[in-house]
Amino acid sequence: MTRPDKPALDGMLLASADPERLHAWYAEVLDPSSDTRVDQYRVLRFGPFHLLIDTRDDVAPANPEPGRVILNFDVPDARAVAARIDATGAKWLAELEDRDGSLFGTAIDPDGNYVQIIELSDEHRAEMAEG
Repeated sequence: MTRPDKPALDGMLLASADPERLHAWYAEVLDPSSDTRVDQYRVLRFGPFHLLIDTRDDVAPANPEPGRVILNFDVPDARAVAARIDATGAKWLAELEDRDGSLFGTAIDPDGNYVQIIELSDEHRAEMAEG
């Protein structure tokens, strides 16, 4: 593996007072391409991005400022993901809606973090590729 010539965002650490519960929710709802344990971390891979879930003693059971960081997931079938979210009993900040052919919704994970699911239309993908 070669070193990047510029910084590259590879992943993020999501700390939790209950990492096993949080891991189970993300694994069930978003179907990661891999799900491993490395030392104390649960590592979920979504494409090239790694979501590390760990316990920390300095975090509250619920995120007091969930709008500060929103996890965006590009999904192939937003309706199917929304159904899995509903099956967990999770709440929605903004239910799944059609925005000019693309689907967007923002769920709230078990720790109170905002998780946005996005299914872009072919037209929106083409517009983004041009920009």
